Order: sequence, then structure tokens, then C-alpha cells
Amino acid sequence: MNSKTKIGIIICDRYRRCAGGKCLRAMKNKEGAFSLYLDTEVELVGFTTCDGCPGGNIEYAGEEMVKNGAQVIHLATGMVVGYPPVPISISSKPFLKNAMGSGSLWAHILYPRNIWICHTRLGTWENSTWKPLIAPTMTDGATRASYD
Repeated sequence: MNSKTKIGIIICDRYRRCAGGKCLRAMKNKEGAFSLYLDTEVELVGFTTCDGCPGGNIEYAGEEMVKNGAQVIHLATGMVVGYPPVPISISSKPFLKNAMGSGSLWAHILYPRNIWICHTRLGTWENSTWKPLIAPTMTDGATRASYD
């Protein structure tokens, strides 16, 4: 490994009691959106909630994570797996981009199979707004199933 990428993770406040197991496992195994870091060491420098709709903590959390060295901020899968998906997943992008600066990347992490099946049936992610948000998380069916 030639370099290290420092990341922050923001989770949906609906899941504020989440221990982060799936996010941390995906980060350790470099699965889902973390497959972007196959040749890079990854260090977690921040983990917090959005503080609930309409995302009162997004601007502060992004800035704080950058102060802690974050180069990338990921939105946890919980931001879009609930129903309805959290609108902040779309509206928070300008705040995070502002905190991260130009060229920064953010993406959701990984969708478990059971969530993928549910939202596919509902047609949740069939519009042009959601497709780019979930694109970095696409992984094979076996990996998705292992996160159910």
C-alpha cells in the first residue's frame, strides 16, 4: 500500500444507536464503496449522525471531519435504506462538497441484499436523482447477501 486515505462517515439519525458494524466491516474488507481503496490504507477519523432531518449536523460534521484530516466523507447506507429514503442524501451534497473542497468524493457504503430487493420492488432508485447516489455501492449479490 502506497498511501493512506482518511475518511469520515455520517449516519442517518434514524439509526443513531447503530454501532456501525456494517460500515466498519465494509471498510475493513474494502467492499461496496470502500472498494475504491483497494490499494490504499483507510483510516476512520470521524463517525457521527446527521442530527436528524433536515440535517442540522451536516455542515458542522463535514467541517469537523476535515479538521481531523478527512479526505473523503461517506454517507452511511442508512441514509437511503429506510423508507422513504432520506432527502438529505441529495440536499447535503453542497454542504459536504463545500467542507471537502474541490475534487472530493462521497458515496453511500453498501446495500444489503434484503434492502436491495425491497427498494428494487418499490422502484425507489429508478430515477436519475438516485442512480448516481447508489452507483459506487454496487457490488455482487453474494457480498450484498452477506450484509443482510
